[in-house]
Amino acid sequence: MKQILSALYLFTSTIFLANCQSTRQETNALPQAIQLFNGKNMEGWIPKIRFHEVNDNFGNTFRVEDGLLKVRYDQYDSFDKTYGHLAYHKPFGYYLLRVEYRFVGDQANGGEGWAWRNSGAMLHGQDPQTMLKDQDFPISIEGQFLGGDGSAERTTSNLCTPGTNVAIDGKLFTPHCKSSTSKTYHGDQWVTADFLVLGDSVIKHILDGEVVLEYNQPQYGGGNVSSYDTNVKKDGQLISSGYIYLQSESHPLDFRKVELYDLEKYKADTTKLNAIVTQLLKSNSKD
Repeated sequence: MKQILSALYLFTSTIFLANCQSTRQETNALPQAIQLFNGKNMEGWIPKIRFHEVNDNFGNTFRVEDGLLKVRYDQYDSFDKTYGHLAYHKPFGYYLLRVEYRFVGDQANGGEGWAWRNSGAMLHGQDPQTMLKDQDFPISIEGQFLGGDGSAERTTSNLCTPGTNVAIDGKLFTPHCKSSTSKTYHGDQWVTADFLVLGDSVIKHILDGEVVLEYNQPQYGGGNVSSYDTNVKKDGQLISSGYIYLQSESHPLDFRKVELYDLEKYKADTTKLNAIVTQLLKSNSKD
């Protein structure tokens, strides 16, 4: 009898320990990165270039070479405000986006002065299928990328708002752009930019593990976008999800990583969400 009881105790203890270990593993498990750019081709991406229809990759602006997603203008006679955007085909609402980019070469002929070493990742963007032929920018929240000139200070991971507004410190922010607190990244060095997007509540721009810009309540409103469908822009309405775009604004650049951690299933548990994000940023900083 004692042998039977001992065996039963050992069996139940093993099951209990296994269940505890499984629970700890589930609690500590981090979401896996979704590779939006697969390193081989532009599968899953939709080009929309101004003055051209959706899916017309005019001038082979966006291309994949040597494992990099490149933005190039060697088939342009003149850039002439032919702004381009590359949209991922699926919208997201709660996520951590990680982009590794670098500026290279010379600006395209006909590019505007402000667009020198200027690009960005557009967040909460409109469906690319709703962009009109002559529309310059998608209605979205832009995480702006800027490169330095070798001497002057120039922040990156700034905010720009084509057709949108945000709230900062509890007040509606209506100017088009706001600078971050980042350092300047000069030359052709690779820069890793993280964007934490939590629906219509908060968006944080993060560099080297530090928050360099934070704002709330992304919403439709304001100007700085032209030739758009007015049915898409419902001023005052909060934006809880949307499409991610990469920009083409006349300066060549490369992307070697575009990945996303989907945080949708954690949005009802703020404590767990914060813990997951902290771990992701910590693990990313070690890469």
